[in-house]
Amino acid sequence: MHIMLNGDHHTFQQPLTAAELVTELGLQGKRIAIEINQEILPRSEYSDYAFCDNDRVEIVNAIGGG
Repeated sequence: MHIMLNGDHHTFQQPLTAAELVTELGLQGKRIAIEINQEILPRSEYSDYAFCDNDRVEIVNAIGGG
């Protein structure tokens, strides 16, 4: 399976969920947002969303400020 992650091509041996990708990237417990094909994926759906071949994924860190 191939996805475009933050502008770079990534290949995975098997389909994975957004939650599995977060774990694989070592981002669990961090304040992040995931956008898939230009739509924000709610954190409550990370375990249920299985990536499709050629999804365009952006992961950004949430930064607080005022």
